[in-house]
Amino acid sequence: MDEAIWQPLQVELSRWTNAKRIARFWLRDDDAVEPTAALERLLVLREAYQVPLTLAVVPAYAREQLARRLAHEARVNVAVHGWSHENHAPANEKKQELGPHRTLDVMSAELADGHKRLEKLFPDRFVPVLVPPWNRIDPLLANELPNLDFRALSLFGPPKGKFTAFLPVINTHVDLMDWHGTRGCRDHGQLVEAIVKELRLRFMSSDEPIGILTHHLVNDESAWAFLQTLFAVVAAAPACRWVSLPELL
Repeated sequence: MDEAIWQPLQVELSRWTNAKRIARFWLRDDDAVEPTAALERLLVLREAYQVPLTLAVVPAYAREQLARRLAHEARVNVAVHGWSHENHAPANEKKQELGPHRTLDVMSAELADGHKRLEKLFPDRFVPVLVPPWNRIDPLLANELPNLDFRALSLFGPPKGKFTAFLPVINTHVDLMDWHGTRGCRDHGQLVEAIVKELRLRFMSSDEPIGILTHHLVNDESAWAFLQTLFAVVAAAPACRWVSLPELL
């Protein structure tokens, strides 16, 4: 671990300890459908540090093998990652599966099918939470989610009123990947800075859990190294703990 890079986070967590405050983190990993070497690495790593994990699983392609692999994993949950993770937006718009490009009836039917399929595949791990592909969803469709038996929505960034008006929003806030640049792990110093920023916001105003977002299928070695060090730093700090998605519902 590069002490200089991680010192700002350790200092901030010391402030929380001195104030007898507890910062909460939660971990969401997107795009799971089947057991892979990358998923195995994530499961082993999170088990070593007893970190609860939510896998956003793509219902259309979810495999029985994944259900069997997770059968004995403690504190691993499965959320609904859209239906097929297919882009329906035109080339000049940001990618969306659940945007305003198709009818509400069609998208609602897909999400209902996805809910049922994952609930059946993962009866002991399923949480009725929707994770829209690319973290985007038409607000009109979000309004329908309670009628489809979803209890919460998980996107990226600060919760927006146009979604929180319909149901609870449990977002992620720090994505390890540099999607618009190298498409590898972001600079570790920048990631630490982003987490410290979120902690300072929580210290002043709210106890919203800080969501860490990963994508095991595209993690490079830098991403794995960052995640392991983050787990170690949080484990060593009395001022914070990892929470599971069911705890947040």
